[in-house]
Amino acid sequence: MPDNNEVYEERLDEAMQILQSCQQDHEVESCYVCVQCIGCEIRTKYIRTVYESMSKGETGGFDF
Repeated sequence: MPDNNEVYEERLDEAMQILQSCQQDHEVESCYVCVQCIGCEIRTKYIRTVYESMSKGETGGFDF
């Protein structure tokens, strides 16, 4: 069974792959130049996943 850190890293890797695929589909190198940036569910999920990965699910500080 993977430890808690591995679960967050796996989720982050998956979210990053989805985000990069979306960027490729829209032919952009950054979400900031995409017309759908504001309110984009993929980007919002990626940001939330990054936060969860950094905080390991805890509220508050980050575990670097």
